[in-house]
Amino acid sequence: MANRDPFAQPPMHPDLSRFDDDYAQTQVEKREYDPVPDGKYQVNVDKVELTTTKSSGYPMLKWTLRILAPRFPGRFLWRNNVMASRENLKWLKGDLAVCGLDLHKLSDLPQALDRLLDVKLEITKRTKGENENIYLNRRLVLNDPTTDATEASREDDDLF
Repeated sequence: MANRDPFAQPPMHPDLSRFDDDYAQTQVEKREYDPVPDGKYQVNVDKVELTTTKSSGYPMLKWTLRILAPRFPGRFLWRNNVMASRENLKWLKGDLAVCGLDLHKLSDLPQALDRLLDVKLEITKRTKGENENIYLNRRLVLNDPTTDATEASREDDDLF
């Protein structure tokens, strides 16, 4: 913990007390969204973080994916790569490869997470029973921010 200067002034914050009555009387609107339907979507990797599963403590890579197109832009989908078995590691390595991240050692992943941010992907969402699965299909390249996203090796695909 950093030492604090005993003579330093605390940071000044705006006086919010004038809003107290209005805040107390404001009702919170319930925001309920229907689940994003199964299908293919173009997404942006907004966030990735290494964490652990709550129940077993296994390492896990958590992905936050923001939908760009063709439907539900701005909505979010999540993917988790749990690292508990060789099969799990196979899926993780495949997902990283789709994103263009080739690691020699898994222990290099923490320093490489920022290379996954803002990657554009085509994904498939599938629901089976109560389980939702997100599959990373391929990386997309934006030729021009105002035009369609296309796969680098198949420029003729019209994805949007």
